Amino acid sequence: MPKRSFHNYTVYILSNKKNGVLYIGVTGGIEDRLRRHRSGEGSKFTKKYQAHLLVYFEGFQYINDAIAREKQLKNWHRQWKINLIETENPEWLDLANYWVL
Repeated sequence: MPKRSFHNYTVYILSNKKNGVLYIGVTGGIEDRLRRHRSGEGSKFTKKYQAHLLVYFEGFQYINDAIAREKQLKNWHRQWKINLIETENPEWLDLANYWVL
């Protein structure tokens, strides 16, 4: 496999509804990761709370930057996370609706 010069990592937030539970994760393949969450294989938390709506995401070239951002977001107060989501996605729409999953 040839070495890629550009990597694509994503920090994402899933929810079950507007102002519902929040799940923060990081992945190197967002479409596959969402597919796994939605089939119940992603994590016990997302399966239990049906947190399948992609309400926010950020892209990164380097995994270390993505992991650092994930950790930062996980340490934020809940309201800060909600404010971040609503800045980009005030209706809490599923941003993956137009992707083929």
